[in-house]
Amino acid sequence: MISCGSGVAVGFDLSRAAVIAASRALAELTEPPAFACIFVRAANPDDVAAALLAAQRTIGAPHAIGCSSSHGVIGGGHGIEDVSAVSVFVASGDALSVRSFHLEVMPTSESIAVVGVPPIGPGDQVAIVLADAYSFPVEGFVEQSAQSLGGLPMAGGLAVGGQGSGSTRLLIDGRVVERGAVGLVLGGAASIESVVSQGCRPVGNPMTVTRCEGNVVLELAGRPALQRLEDLLLTLTPEDQAIAGTGLQIGVVHDEYADQHEQGDFLIRSLVRIDAERRALVVADDVQVGQTVSFQLRDAEAASADLHRTLAALDSSSAPGHPAGALLFSCNGRGERFFATSDHDALTVRDQLGGAEVAGYFAAGEIGPVAGRNHVHGFAASVVVFSAESRNV
Repeated sequence: MISCGSGVAVGFDLSRAAVIAASRALAELTEPPAFACIFVRAANPDDVAAALLAAQRTIGAPHAIGCSSSHGVIGGGHGIEDVSAVSVFVASGDALSVRSFHLEVMPTSESIAVVGVPPIGPGDQVAIVLADAYSFPVEGFVEQSAQSLGGLPMAGGLAVGGQGSGSTRLLIDGRVVERGAVGLVLGGAASIESVVSQGCRPVGNPMTVTRCEGNVVLELAGRPALQRLEDLLLTLTPEDQAIAGTGLQIGVVHDEYADQHEQGDFLIRSLVRIDAERRALVVADDVQVGQTVSFQLRDAEAASADLHRTLAALDSSSAPGHPAGALLFSCNGRGERFFATSDHDALTVRDQLGGAEVAGYFAAGEIGPVAGRNHVHGFAASVVVFSAESRNV
């Protein structure tokens, strides 16, 4: 059996809030915790460090990770933005195997190398990674994770301190570090599922990339990419045209062999800018000739529907039993300014999972698997779900 607990507290005295949040999380457990995840929102990095350590001292878990969040934390069915707060997640059970790790960047004669990558075994199921957005090359690390982590699913987020570069604080077990990334490798007989909701809906017809250079899409289906976009905009309703002004994205199909491509079948990437001189579109990722892409709109209704759909799909998965808890890494753009409430993702995950314990934070970029590969996402919700019953091994 796996049991999970979560706790959240707000207040100017962050160390006291950390003790309260940790105590609330521990109260949900019947056994000592196997690991803890701690998230702190505060402007002062020293306050963050003190709160991280205070929470871990209260919990006493053998393995713990945590981080700063300049935007806010998630817990107790709430998203708490722009105020000082601490959120704690704990889990216990003999079925859990846990190893913690700290990733650091070291210079080499040619470039840089990431050290501290943990060895991966056959019983491992997911790696939770919290990375400093300023000092750790998370895009490259995640891209190479098929080799470095043997294809192990990875979930987590980018952490940003309240005073920008150099102010992020990370917790690894009983100490606070200021650079790199911290993580947990979770596995054993526990049942753990990782899912990502990207929150977009496709508009127009999918098209094949017929000419491109790196992340610059020059032609779609044999015509200038910008012309294809202009043609699409003329077909949209006034409401969708307004959304396209701020929420237009590009979706890259992750299964070229599928007969049809629908919502959820795309890896969403931002449309960075328009290159009017070349009649091209600049995308936040490299594309290749022959890939199928679709224009996507990001709005609150689509994002909500996609999160519900993604979580509902867990009901038909092979995960046994009911969910005991979940870690939620939600984009810092998915709060009150987008959904008109800070609580949307927290409530949706909790309610869709039958009242499971949920904790996490608003990240500056979300890590999670899509179609069997790990990616860094924007405007997504990455969720790690722990089932109460163990799987058959």
